[in-house]
Amino acid sequence: MAASGRLGPPQNFSWDDLKKRARKMAGQAYKAPPKARDMAKDFDEYVKLTYGDGEAIEGMVRLFPAAKTVAEQPVIMHVVEDGKARLIKDTTGLFQGNAHADPAGFRIMDSSGKSDWIAFLGASYFRAAGSRGQYGLSARGIAVNIGLPEAEEFPDFTEFWIERVGTDRFFIYALLDGPSVTGAYRFDSSMTDEGVVQDIQAAVFFRQDIRRLGLAVETSMFWYDQTNHDVHKDWRPEIHDSDGLAIWSGTGERIWRPLANSNTARINTFQTPSPKGFGLLQRDQKFDHYQDDSVFYDRRPGLWVEPKGDWGEGAVVLYEMPTDKETADNIGAFWTPAEAAVAGGSMELAYKLTWTSQDLSKGTAARNVDFFKGPAGAPGTPPIEGATKYVFDFEGGSLAGLDRQSGVEIVTNLPASAVLSSSAYPVVGRTNYWRAMIDIRNDLTDPLDCRLFLRRNNDALTETVIMSLQP
Repeated sequence: MAASGRLGPPQNFSWDDLKKRARKMAGQAYKAPPKARDMAKDFDEYVKLTYGDGEAIEGMVRLFPAAKTVAEQPVIMHVVEDGKARLIKDTTGLFQGNAHADPAGFRIMDSSGKSDWIAFLGASYFRAAGSRGQYGLSARGIAVNIGLPEAEEFPDFTEFWIERVGTDRFFIYALLDGPSVTGAYRFDSSMTDEGVVQDIQAAVFFRQDIRRLGLAVETSMFWYDQTNHDVHKDWRPEIHDSDGLAIWSGTGERIWRPLANSNTARINTFQTPSPKGFGLLQRDQKFDHYQDDSVFYDRRPGLWVEPKGDWGEGAVVLYEMPTDKETADNIGAFWTPAEAAVAGGSMELAYKLTWTSQDLSKGTAARNVDFFKGPAGAPGTPPIEGATKYVFDFEGGSLAGLDRQSGVEIVTNLPASAVLSSSAYPVVGRTNYWRAMIDIRNDLTDPLDCRLFLRRNNDALTETVIMSLQP
């Protein structure tokens, strides 16, 4: 129960009214919101304010305090019941020691009251725990001019409305505001056996032209895996929140792009009208591959985007930045529409997010479940200079009953002059499990996206792996 006098008077509230408000704001000049008071001198003090004793709103909602150390942008918070919104006007008792702080975001607790399963904090960022109760990658409401020479813009969720509709289900409404864009968002969020599921509606309105608009945005971290552990000094074999981008294209093709920590920032664009789904996944879920018993990278969820309706022409974009640590997100994936985002224009879209350790990209084609690279040549013989061996392991029912005499072949887009040797064969002792090996020359003159899959006759047996080769 809310403390007496904590909430303001009830005001009419609806999704349609929120969209109208966002549209009106887009026709007005942007005003940067005020910054937070300095409530915490360091991160440890901020954690005490956030996770110390304090009252919950609606029985399950705990607020994050605004503070310059972590999240300096205060937000306006409301609770909604029966179509009426009430402002949270007094935060006394919501933070440790009755500290009075402006809220910067919120988290929703599970039924035990000891852990949270969804959180909104900073710009338009939010995240949810997956089916194994672990946080990992994050999502964003929008990305503006990401991966361009000019500075990226980070619009803010400036106002929230929270409506509890069940023990593990909440409607969350958010108002977005930034120099180039405004927006209204509705998150129907539930905790299920599959993981956390969010049905999202978004309406965005443009104050200015936007060169690169990102929608249904995901952000993650990839430092290193088994392919490049030797260049890092940490004792753990692998460190990453996600290991690949999966795409189910509008044509039905299944695509897998292993993530990489490149030396320079780079963009990969996958043109696909009306995608059926895409997401950053953590396919490798074996503890001994990470040996991390603190933050448990093996439990990190994937995030699968399922568009609702026809999204039309556009592309799934992967943005990779270099990193030398695990505490900074360096991976972004999002949908960018072919339609230009111009001042005075608007867009609406709907999609479903599922935060889960299940691989929702899985179809009838076998999946790429492991990837290695090393010196070219046969084991036990001197390495072939100037070439690299790439190894792809595939697993799935489409490989059942096939052997070396079944006519399975590797298909790539590489010129014959670039390939020194290739082979594909079933791995002994493994069910429905094949390995594809290919030795590729290193003397490329330009970066090349290598496409590779296994085929029998005219039928693709596996998803298409796309790997970026650098000269």
